[in-house]
Amino acid sequence: MILFINFPKWIKPEIIQGFPVRWYGLMYVFAFITTYIVFRYQANKKEIEISADDTQSFFMFCIVGLLLGARLFSVLIYNGTNYYWTHPWMIFWPFYNGRFVGLPGMSYHGGLVGAIIGGLIYSKKNNRNFFELADVLSIGIPLGYTFGRLGNFINGELWGRVSTSKGAILFPYADKFSTNYEWVRNIANQLNINFIQGDLINLPRYPSQLYEAIFEGIFLFLIMWFIFRKKRKDKFNGYCLSWYLIGYGIIRFFIEYFREPDLNLGFIIKLNPSANNPALLESFINFSLGQLFCLIMIFSGIILYLILKTKKMKNLGEKSEHRK
Repeated sequence: MILFINFPKWIKPEIIQGFPVRWYGLMYVFAFITTYIVFRYQANKKEIEISADDTQSFFMFCIVGLLLGARLFSVLIYNGTNYYWTHPWMIFWPFYNGRFVGLPGMSYHGGLVGAIIGGLIYSKKNNRNFFELADVLSIGIPLGYTFGRLGNFINGELWGRVSTSKGAILFPYADKFSTNYEWVRNIANQLNINFIQGDLINLPRYPSQLYEAIFEGIFLFLIMWFIFRKKRKDKFNGYCLSWYLIGYGIIRFFIEYFREPDLNLGFIIKLNPSANNPALLESFINFSLGQLFCLIMIFSGIILYLILKTKKMKNLGEKSEHRK
């Protein structure tokens, strides 16, 4: 009887063993290309007037902003220490102990902020309507995002909380737990995992990376493509961006219950102090930093929607008065 799934041994982070290029980095390339293709498809359908050259320039601004924001949020906020605040020259240094490690650690929310700033700079510089561009871009972002989370799964990182469900996966690089804790022994016994008290053992986790790839990626893309994209022409610039912020924020907020919070941060909001083990899903009223950022996304999307809708209604009213 299968009680959990072992992480496939044939999946390796490196594309070629010994060569410092990982699937995760390649997945970023796939993500950017996919988002670009979706953007250009809409442009070719005359849903937005923008040339291929201008699209490439727009994407370059957004991608640079995304990479800067994702890295800065990861090391300055999620790191949980003052190391990078006191050693800022190490933020973009890709070597550790003389070995090339790339830039491990990228924050989605930081990438979002950086991409928005990059898009705003491009729009200002080229006299374009930022919200018109952002609407078209936000349609394809979830599909591109899917590749990022698949990259996390291949790396065996950003695993979920400990689970005894049959769909749980034993990730080889996940943090181990001491069997001196009663809850660890109980779960190990339940899953028929042999141990000696005092051992450090690995326990199966929710594959939260795959949950995110499916729901924040493919599912959200289908909603954006078949529902909000169709309504965009009858609405206002910023309509799709607003719903992307709301939709992603809601989906990610609930998936965060299955994803283990960063151990160096734990729960940011603890309304149930007795359920303080971040490795277990014990309470729905203790919230991670990711959930806090998701709430900010949701409220930002709602506020943006109301402001832009009110502005359009006001403009329509002024035009109607002018005709009279």
